[in-house]
Amino acid sequence: MASGVCNDFGNRIPYSAYVEEFSQLKLPLISPPTESTPNLQPRDEIWPTEPAPVIRPAAGGVELVQLSWGLPPSRPKARVVINLRSEGRNFAHGRCLVPASHYYEFTGSGSPKKRWRFTRVGEDWFCFAGLQNSGRLGREAFALLTVEAGPDARPYHMREPIILDRRNWAAWLDGAVGLLQPSPAGSLAVAADDRAAADTLL
Repeated sequence: MASGVCNDFGNRIPYSAYVEEFSQLKLPLISPPTESTPNLQPRDEIWPTEPAPVIRPAAGGVELVQLSWGLPPSRPKARVVINLRSEGRNFAHGRCLVPASHYYEFTGSGSPKKRWRFTRVGEDWFCFAGLQNSGRLGREAFALLTVEAGPDARPYHMREPIILDRRNWAAWLDGAVGLLQPSPAGSLAVAADDRAAADTLL
């Protein structure tokens, strides 16, 4: 098994998909009147410290912003915090959704390690449960929340990033508790990905 959890994910979601999905959830996607439609390039890989689309609450709905992946560390020279354990925590502030098309895990002790691509069965894209900061430490950023791995992810890692069911997206942003659970059996499709990758586990 790998020593890190989800340090690589992809986002190939067009802006129109965000507008349609959040409209159906009665969470209209709010854009500042001076901004045009964001130019969201399809990306197969997003790595820590890189910017990624994030959905967060806004007056009258939600907004899409680009934030850096990795909260500032609490001590000098420490690595950015890309994942946070969710157990025993309420996360009363800073909740967000991190959209993704897929994510990767790495296994094995060789170099390069074996890479596995995870997707959500029956869905083109999904949202991780995320946490953003307020920017008081110099920059706005986000981290993914993790939980003990469910049956689909357990053969590859002891933990997994939390994927929220669509019906729970609004509830998560609104402060509901009890939503941070492993993916149920059969909800994740896993396939070997043999492309070369910069395996920089954090």
